[in-house]
Amino acid sequence: MVSNLRNSWAVAATTFLLWGLVAASAVYWGLKLTAKPGGATGGPPVVAPTVNADPAAIAALLGAVQNTGPTPVASLSSRFSLIGVVADQSHAGAALIAVDGKPPKPFRVGANVDENLVLQSVDSRRAVLGPPGSAPALTLELPPPKP
Repeated sequence: MVSNLRNSWAVAATTFLLWGLVAASAVYWGLKLTAKPGGATGGPPVVAPTVNADPAAIAALLGAVQNTGPTPVASLSSRFSLIGVVADQSHAGAALIAVDGKPPKPFRVGANVDENLVLQSVDSRRAVLGPPGSAPALTLELPPPKP
């Protein structure tokens, strides 16, 4: 009698795999048939109420320091930057002014530059701003030319 050792291992492995599949199928269907209808809890899911977070409390937890002093206000001279001037002998003309870091815009003498300031006059390298019909409040000068 001749036995093929390789063939007997293949038969044993195949048999083991088939019985493993049978066992897995039996466990699956057993769990499926014995499960409660409606899921594991038997009722609709419970939704937790939303909590509104207090930003000041979160900032304090993260180490923020509360500023009790007045809010710093930018000075007038730091808000405006003179880019260019077109002037004549009578101090009329226009100035190219950047306000609050925005792109520069052209303003004619007498035009509102800000809600309280108008361009009062221009000179060869300077522009004077102030409230309408009042004394000058701010003088803007062009930076010195580069050599």
